[in-house]
Amino acid sequence: MKLLSIHKLEIKKNDRVFIRCDFNVPLNDEGEIADDRRIRAALATIRYCLGKGAKVILASHLGRPKAGVFDKKFSLKVIQKRVGELLKKDVIMPQNFLIDDETINMSQNLQHNQVLLLENLRFNPGETKNDSTFAKQLSNLAKFYINDAFGVCHREHASVYALPMLYSNDKKAAGLLLKREVSFFDKILKNPTKPYIAIIGGSKVSSKLNVLLSLLNKVDKLIIGGGMAFTFLKALGYEIGDSLVEENLIEDAKNIIEEAKNKNVKFYLPVDVVIANKFEENALTQYVPIQEITPKWIGLDIAPATLTIFKEAIRDAQTIFWNGPMGVFEMEKFSKGSISLSHTLAKSSATTIVGGGDTGEVVNNAGDIDNMTFVSTGGGAALELLEGKILPGIKAVSL
Repeated sequence: MKLLSIHKLEIKKNDRVFIRCDFNVPLNDEGEIADDRRIRAALATIRYCLGKGAKVILASHLGRPKAGVFDKKFSLKVIQKRVGELLKKDVIMPQNFLIDDETINMSQNLQHNQVLLLENLRFNPGETKNDSTFAKQLSNLAKFYINDAFGVCHREHASVYALPMLYSNDKKAAGLLLKREVSFFDKILKNPTKPYIAIIGGSKVSSKLNVLLSLLNKVDKLIIGGGMAFTFLKALGYEIGDSLVEENLIEDAKNIIEEAKNKNVKFYLPVDVVIANKFEENALTQYVPIQEITPKWIGLDIAPATLTIFKEAIRDAQTIFWNGPMGVFEMEKFSKGSISLSHTLAKSSATTIVGGGDTGEVVNNAGDIDNMTFVSTGGGAALELLEGKILPGIKAVSL
């Protein structure tokens, strides 16, 4: 498949353009934007369309609200303010999330210095159901459709799949961000410079089982960290205390270890960990070898010896893909492993591609984001691409 190019759209002055963005940004306890990278990443496409004289309608989701009900906590009002500040334009929003006469009139009467932002798409039950009626309502807002939301391309939702399928190929395209994302992942899928090393962390094996199996056919080394490492450690017979484990995937973990050996892929697991007596920031902690994990205690981060081994393993890398933190990075006490690994990748001369979501947040918190080759805006979408899947959102804007 070849992405339809935004540069081939014949957008003229006053044409209305619908841009599906991914403004699903993290918010702090006060409901303020904690990290606006995803908003900034969409600016190039938005400015390109505005530069053509188009009337721009932006759409996104935020979080996972209950469908059919307005919830202030998930309103895009906070996004409206930030987009306006970054674009230096008046960003207007309809009163509600329905695509009613008010919304249609607002889209038709946009002024040259205005941008329309729709309310959270997931307030509408039709969004996650890929509902054709909701898609048709959205299509009435604009002549052109652009998908610039890589982070949701693996979701067969109305604004991602049903909507672009209503547009002919000369009226829809991938945005500049989506094109860049696909280009980077295409590189490591088809022709990664060797040695190619994958670092996979996060909490569960279940969410990454298929990508681990896929990576074994491509990488030279596979490094496992985070909560998911304890399922592998238990599969090898270690006592893991009350650490996170997926009992039903222990046999799968054994098979992955065996498959790595058969394919001559060097496989790395933690050799020491930070354990705590409870899952809290103020917990008592110890650094212990994996052979000495205390019963009832919980493994929450990788420890110094593991970091040393992981750093040595990636020293000769030419391509590195990292998805998933090494510990519970949301708690400062258990973020050191992830932050230290981020610093190591930032100093590497390798092509460093960071999967989005939590891993992007780690890199941002570490102050390393400008020193990575590419930081994706999508975690789940990145993993499904690496599995070799055809993502619905990409299929819908491809030849």
